[in-house]
Amino acid sequence: MSEDTTSQSNGFSTRAIRAASTAPVMRQRPNAVPIYQSATFSAEDAGELGDILGDRVPGYAYARIDHPTGAAMASAIAELEGAEAGHPFASGMAAIHAALLASLSAGDHVVATRAIYGSTQALLQRVLARFGIDATFVDPTDLDAVAAAFRVRTRVLYLETISNPTIVVADLERLIGIAHERRVRVIVDNTFASPYLCRPAELGADLVVESCTKWLGGHSDVIAGVVTGGSAAVEQVRRIAVDTGGNIEPFSAFLVLRGIMTLAVRMERHCASALAVARFLETQPGVDRLYYPGLPSHPQYQVAQTRLRAGGGMLAFDLGSRDAAARAIDALRLPPRTASLGSVHTMAVHPPSHTHRQLDDAALAAAGIPPGLVRVSVGLEDVEDLIADFGAALAASGSAVHA
Repeated sequence: MSEDTTSQSNGFSTRAIRAASTAPVMRQRPNAVPIYQSATFSAEDAGELGDILGDRVPGYAYARIDHPTGAAMASAIAELEGAEAGHPFASGMAAIHAALLASLSAGDHVVATRAIYGSTQALLQRVLARFGIDATFVDPTDLDAVAAAFRVRTRVLYLETISNPTIVVADLERLIGIAHERRVRVIVDNTFASPYLCRPAELGADLVVESCTKWLGGHSDVIAGVVTGGSAAVEQVRRIAVDTGGNIEPFSAFLVLRGIMTLAVRMERHCASALAVARFLETQPGVDRLYYPGLPSHPQYQVAQTRLRAGGGMLAFDLGSRDAAARAIDALRLPPRTASLGSVHTMAVHPPSHTHRQLDDAALAAAGIPPGLVRVSVGLEDVEDLIADFGAALAASGSAVHA
């Protein structure tokens, strides 16, 4: 502790403030990234502070702009994604918002996959539309329709690696090629896959967004997001974040970093259990259709075989009606009644009522979301217990004959 900090010539309050804010000098490197729970960071002099705030030299001044824990999180995810750089956000939607704002101006046009997260669709149709930004929604499996949707002012092709909630698998390499032929930026939401299953940046995507709340965090205890991509493109996103807010707070970044360390082993279990549950559900009476990329029955099975490392932890099935879906979800014993995904807990939701509640019946039909769809994020419970629970729930809901 420096002599200046403990100088007896200072008053008690001054000494207390200086003493309690002096970090220890350590030779050893911690094995976990520290939580830098500080709103501000000191510079050597006024000139250095101005240079840091003006982005003329690297460093930290104000945690709403940057802080070491968030920077470590973004850097780690960029490494996993195969991207040059990343910037952390307080939520996945904050990341999506910044990525779009960094890529668009008034009068621009977006081509987006038709079945995307409900809040993303609402952002495009209700928020950005107020500022003269138009969006066209297309089936990403119809490459001719995607190509035909581009206009003179199209600036972004927005895709999801695996569509929420219909589990459509995009042929990213071909779609990115269509966009880049027209000098259009590609933004890919990789949340359903995580970098364990797919790395869109390595396939040419300009920006990749992830809700770190999901597989990356993995434990339903943090809200966070990230944008990764080329250094220049991420710097554009960062400048939007500086002026609009939405930067992650240190403890959340720490939790995401902790989750990343076990991502691979968790995803192996999620994928294996999801495949087993999907195989079971596909044989059940009352299940009109089962959507899982790891099964040959999936329409994009061949694409999934080449673009995904495994089938993933997400599946969906159609019970034919809203009532049947609600009865099945209510009859489940293990999944909590909650809306999210990518957790140690299995989660089952009814997209028309929950994740895509912003859409009316016509919009749901246009997005290819049937009224009886149940979306499942398969957790880490014993798979035998999950299969028994889903079987009993289908029987209790009247959707299946349970043996």
